Amino acid sequence: MVSFGDSKFVKKVCGITQASYQHGWDERNGGNVSLRLTAEDLVGFDDVSEVKRTLDLGFDAKVLSGSYFLVTATGRYFRNVISQPGLDLGLVKITDDGQHADLLWGYEDGAKPTSEFPSHLMSHIKRLKVDPEQRVVMHCHPTNVIALSFTHELDERSITRLLWKMQAESLVVFPEGVGIIPYMTPGTNEIGKATSDKMSEFRTVIWPHHGIFGTGDDLDEAFGLIETVEKAAAIYSQICAQGGEIRQEITDEQLGDLAHAFGVVASPKFLS
Repeated sequence: MVSFGDSKFVKKVCGITQASYQHGWDERNGGNVSLRLTAEDLVGFDDVSEVKRTLDLGFDAKVLSGSYFLVTATGRYFRNVISQPGLDLGLVKITDDGQHADLLWGYEDGAKPTSEFPSHLMSHIKRLKVDPEQRVVMHCHPTNVIALSFTHELDERSITRLLWKMQAESLVVFPEGVGIIPYMTPGTNEIGKATSDKMSEFRTVIWPHHGIFGTGDDLDEAFGLIETVEKAAAIYSQICAQGGEIRQEITDEQLGDLAHAFGVVASPKFLS
C-alpha cells in the first residue's frame, strides 16, 4: 500500500513547519499552513479514495469545489507535526456545495482544520485570480515583524520602503511591497475577507500585533517570502538597538537599479 503520509507533500509540510518553529515564529499552537493539491498529485496513493468524515467550513468556498488542500489542524503545535503528521495534518476536498470539506487522510484523532482555514481559502481564491500557479498560504508570528507593527506607523508605503531599504534582497523578493490590515480579531471571516482583499495586490499581508500571511507557488517560496520580510524587520530592530541613527542607506535610485538588474517591477506607489 502506498500511503499519502509518505508523500513528498506531507514530508515538505513537515519540514517547513519544523523550520518555522525553529525560527521562533510558531510558539505553542500558533501558525497554520495550507497547500493546494490537484487530482494528479494524488494518483498512486491508496488511502485517499475514501471519505473519513465531512467537516463544516463555516464559509462558502464553492468557487474551490473539487479542490484538495493539505492543511494543518487547529490547536496543534508546529514543533510536533514532523513526528505525528497523521494527527496534525489533514487532506481535505472541498464539496460541491462549497460549505463542507471531505476528509480523505489525516486528523486521525478527530482533529479539524485550523480555525484560520476560511481565511486561507479566501486568500487562495484571490491569489488564483492573480496567478493560477499559487498553491500555498502560510500564517505565522515572526517576532520582528510583529514588533515593527507596534513602533512604526501602519502605512503600507512607509513600511514597504523601510523593508526595501534594509537589504538588497527585499525589493527583489517582494517588489509589490507588503499589505497591511488594521488590527482585527483572528480566526474570524472578517479578518479573512480583509486579508484576501489585500491579496489582489500583495503576496504577503501583515496582521498588526499578531503576525503575517504569505503566499507562493510552493512551500519554499511562501516560506522564503516571509523569511525575507522578517529578516528586513530584524535588521531594522538591530539598527534601533544600536541607537537608531542611519548614516547610510539604499537610495531610491539604487532600488530602481536593483529592480532593473533582477527583472522585477517595483510598485510605483512605493518607489518614488
